[in-house]
Amino acid sequence: MGGSLWHFVTLSLCHFIIKWDYRDYNYKLADGHNITWALVCPSLQPLIPSLQIEVYMTGLKKHRNLIASILVLLTFTFYGCGQSGEKPVKIGFLLNNPEQTWFQNEWKYAQKCADTYGFELIRIGATDGEKVLAAIDNLAAQGAGGFVICTPDVRLGPAIVAKANSYRMKVFTVDDQFVGHDGNFMNVPYMGISARDIGNAVGDALYKEFSNRGWDIDETAAMSVTFDELNTCKERSDGTAGTLMQSGFPAEKIYRAPQKHSDVPSAFDAADIVLTQHPYVKRWLVFSVNDEGVLGAVRALENRGFNAETVIGIGIGGGVSKSEFEKDEPTGFYATCMLNPHRHGYETAEYVYKWIRDGIEPPKEIKTTGVIVTRATRAKVMKELGLSD
Repeated sequence: MGGSLWHFVTLSLCHFIIKWDYRDYNYKLADGHNITWALVCPSLQPLIPSLQIEVYMTGLKKHRNLIASILVLLTFTFYGCGQSGEKPVKIGFLLNNPEQTWFQNEWKYAQKCADTYGFELIRIGATDGEKVLAAIDNLAAQGAGGFVICTPDVRLGPAIVAKANSYRMKVFTVDDQFVGHDGNFMNVPYMGISARDIGNAVGDALYKEFSNRGWDIDETAAMSVTFDELNTCKERSDGTAGTLMQSGFPAEKIYRAPQKHSDVPSAFDAADIVLTQHPYVKRWLVFSVNDEGVLGAVRALENRGFNAETVIGIGIGGGVSKSEFEKDEPTGFYATCMLNPHRHGYETAEYVYKWIRDGIEPPKEIKTTGVIVTRATRAKVMKELGLSD
């Protein structure tokens, strides 16, 4: 039937062209007349990126807009709307450290989004620049329309965007924001935490518990397990240190422990150096850029005889804290600033899906916040945030 339609069309004398581009749902005639069918067949968007129909008609020139519209509709019918083999939307989700609990939870909630909307989620761990660019090639080969990414290096932003643009793929950054060649943040959709505010919240909670316990300031010091390579991490630790100082804690008693990576082993090594340098401190406040940083420091302190009575450690994230809080006896890991991986996983994937399917561009910047939780309040807060398993 489709062949006979085209045979009929090509017999005519009046010639014009219909051009369709799925990105703006616009059908334009050669002379500039526009025809709009916004909802003719959305399922064809990933299948036919462009379509050109040469139409010949006899004696119906004044009705050509109407006829052209009908032909476009018929074309969609023949080329997919009536077929069941439509290709699903595919979305990538690239993470720089997929072993960490926070990132595993992002993948988990992104998959829940995929299950809800019926798209295919392609999960890839990309720990360096070479792997990121290879992953984008991989996604393009699989027909992905876009991806969410937490980059291993924010300075890769220009290269990532250029590679994505070469495949006409959508890009949404999560957790770490791209930095351009000029050193400024790039104008790419981004969801991250309100890093400074979260750091301030940790500082408030640390000083409050320090005061509640009545510790002698002469016997107490604070340890900041840092990772300044990422701006969002630096903002967290700087916020905590600044709030402690504003509350009255001596700046000279806040010791920095720079770590090579933002994980437990690196934090352990960094903390161990500080403990060797300051052997006479009897009580410690501990903070870092994530839960892993605090947990590594707490383990180093335990090796030197410190415990829950002499350590107040407050992390950021909430993933690692679960196993600590479930132990029979409390440890120096006192609390965490619980973040919401549901938003960073589910919502980012949802934004990209609607961007690909409906052309709805996401907000340029979304900032999320956290809640301080302890061993006693974790279950309640998890339920309130909808994160209970």
